[in-house]
Amino acid sequence: MHNDHTADARASALHEFLADALHPVTFSIAPASSDASFRRYFRATLHGRSALAPAAESLIAMDAPPPHEDCRPFVRVAALLEAAGVHAPKVLVQDVERGFLLLTDLGTTMYLDALDAASAPALYLDAIDALVLWQRATRDGVLPRYDEPLLARELALFPDWYVARHLGRALDADERNALDASFRAILANNLAQPQVYVHRDYHSRNLMVSSPNPGVLDFQDAVLGPITYDLVSLLRDAYVEWDEERQLDWTIRYWERARKAGLPVASDFGIFWRDFEWMGVQRQLKVLGIFARLFHRDGKDVYLLHMPRVMGYLRKAARRYRELDALTRLLDALQERTTTVGYTF
Repeated sequence: MHNDHTADARASALHEFLADALHPVTFSIAPASSDASFRRYFRATLHGRSALAPAAESLIAMDAPPPHEDCRPFVRVAALLEAAGVHAPKVLVQDVERGFLLLTDLGTTMYLDALDAASAPALYLDAIDALVLWQRATRDGVLPRYDEPLLARELALFPDWYVARHLGRALDADERNALDASFRAILANNLAQPQVYVHRDYHSRNLMVSSPNPGVLDFQDAVLGPITYDLVSLLRDAYVEWDEERQLDWTIRYWERARKAGLPVASDFGIFWRDFEWMGVQRQLKVLGIFARLFHRDGKDVYLLHMPRVMGYLRKAARRYRELDALTRLLDALQERTTTVGYTF
């Protein structure tokens, strides 16, 4: 352990932070998870009971090194989720200057590991109920807006990282114009949707099987944005896929609960479903760009495995709407390119 500390200044500072916070209780730490950013999470197993969380056998330490990361949004959104009645980690001790937080532990079972045909209905309905609670808590002026510049910046990841870098493909002027026109149509739909609190990564790797269920993680990028965003993240998940009949069933169940809760969903389900699909198109274009960037810039190749699933969602939805014909044609042209250069799409 000591060698690790000398090799990793963060590890030694984290150890010091935990020793101060938990004193006089001793502990041992092990990696809990890391995400696609600079943040890392460690599980501190307690040798004794801490006054901070008397019933806890373990706690989670977040290492979010400044200047790469800022703990404050995490702290702020954790409080919003708790106030909304959603089960999120409680922040027990914070040192935002050094980038450390001590949190309650929501366990080790991700939705992704627990989902199967039998467990899925109950797990998804719990996630939908939590989503409705979160959206009902929406207040204006609390979270940053998911505005046009931010949505557009995300879409730009697709041509920059997926097309240019991953496929090594230069778009000609007609293709670029077609893509720009498609982006404008997508953004117009997204921005016209009712605005609520958006977690922004509400899917099977950030939902934990816990009591109460689900435990919600990785919410520090929350914004005020389109009402379908978190639902499409949940039901068209990059890491697990359900047939369309199930997606539709769960979307209807969300829509019914949302209407009952007084949320501003479209009164015509057909319109809501269309908005859901168009929001999915924005997210899938972004995710393909992010996965390409994680591989080419950050050397994380595991995300390449999930690209075909994300592309499948994208192509299926784009084909259904005449206004996205140009996007469909471009995706077809890229598909040909990937086949000839031997990429799996």
